Amino acid sequence: MIPVAIVSGDFTQTGGMDQANYALADYLRRQGGSVDLVAHRVADRLRGYPNVIVHQVRKPLGSYFLGEPLLNWTGMRAGQKVASRGGRVIVNGGNCRFGDVNWVHYIHAAYRPVSPAPYLRRVKNYWFDRSCRKAEKQAISRARLIIANSERTRRHVVECLGVAEHRVKTVYYGADADRFCPRSPAERAAVRREMGWPTGRPLAVFVGALGDRRKGFDVLFAAWQVLCKDPTWDVDLIVIGAGFELQRWQRLATVVGLAERVRFLGFRSDVPRLLPACDVLIAPTRYEAYGLGVQEAICCGLPAFVSRDAGIAERFPTSLHTLLLPNPEDIQDLASRLADWRLNLEAFGSSVQPFVRQLAARTWDDMSQDIRVLVDS
Repeated sequence: MIPVAIVSGDFTQTGGMDQANYALADYLRRQGGSVDLVAHRVADRLRGYPNVIVHQVRKPLGSYFLGEPLLNWTGMRAGQKVASRGGRVIVNGGNCRFGDVNWVHYIHAAYRPVSPAPYLRRVKNYWFDRSCRKAEKQAISRARLIIANSERTRRHVVECLGVAEHRVKTVYYGADADRFCPRSPAERAAVRREMGWPTGRPLAVFVGALGDRRKGFDVLFAAWQVLCKDPTWDVDLIVIGAGFELQRWQRLATVVGLAERVRFLGFRSDVPRLLPACDVLIAPTRYEAYGLGVQEAICCGLPAFVSRDAGIAERFPTSLHTLLLPNPEDIQDLASRLADWRLNLEAFGSSVQPFVRQLAARTWDDMSQDIRVLVDS
């Protein structure tokens, strides 16, 4: 096996691109070749193997913005050494300018974040976004091979960055059917009792960062206000995620009388345990290159409402297109779809089961093998 270096912010199992990079690194080290990991954080499970070399990169003041130049510099040095031994170098987007394989999880040029943050934070976010866009264009234009996590991402690489179509290949994420899977009624009830959640009412769940409006929680919150005006609406909302706006949403829920109907958990490391105890996931995202959180919820047996433009939506069968939101800004449409789901809760749960099996059948090793074939070709 030829040596491989991977440059990523994090190699952890907390979700998103971190989980995907972790899965690829774990697969490659099990194939027996040497694997260099350049990152701010690397899960303990990946450390200690004789064929895994970790290049730890500092993150000054805990800031990814300040850490990006160091990640690029360390990635270039490690990449040059691996390439000199006939190896390959895999980077993510604009995090490193090494011109070999670029595995694209997110396109900054496709979406500009919006946040009602204080002025200085908005200025910092503006310059961070501008820096990411510049680095992204430079790095992706230099790549010999570009791998996108969805057809949506592939189109954005072509349309937003001017890359020739033949240079970009699509490889969908895999799934961990052992961690994310349906649970028995007894297991669901036990989690609800432990969390202090009602055992006799349906639960909806939102999973996502609350640092800006990309995940669309503001739309969901507004739709929840509409739904809760109906005295027959008996669904509670679980919110998993942290960020700058978390405290703002908590205060607002109290002000409008929804403190008992919307439960904010902040960041949780036990999402695989909590998801199966819920009944539906809601993700009205304004931009989502893929949507691993949606996939994980479905693998747990939950119907998932998600924006039609999200990458994961490409994989939804026609029979589940009622779960796809045509306009993530449409509060009334979201409220109407959720009301319909509540009236037909069991039917929605049954209809998603074939999709659960389809997604669970594609493992992280399947994804990693597909990437390895592309890299080796």
